[in-house]
Amino acid sequence: MAWIYLTLAGVLEVLWAYTMKQSAGFTKLIPSVVTLVTMAASFGLLSVSMKSLLLGTAYTIWTGIGAVGAFVVGIFALGESVTTARIAAATLIVSGLILMKLSS
Repeated sequence: MAWIYLTLAGVLEVLWAYTMKQSAGFTKLIPSVVTLVTMAASFGLLSVSMKSLLLGTAYTIWTGIGAVGAFVVGIFALGESVTTARIAAATLIVSGLILMKLSS
């Protein structure tokens, strides 16, 4: 169950990053509220997953899902640039996540 909680926490991290961008510096009410609620839920699920997962593993996976997820959302939802260097960086993050999972 801890891995499911951790995965959901990572997905919620992507969602709060996206809605934070949409909140325009917390000047728009609905995206701001969604950001705060999903942020709290993400932290809560991360905390629950850490009851049985190693701190380093849980935190690394959580931030990695958030980083790569936000990268993908930025490209597809916000029209952010796709460059070789950005793709290579995301690939390295995913490789690190796989290695972290395999080592725990």
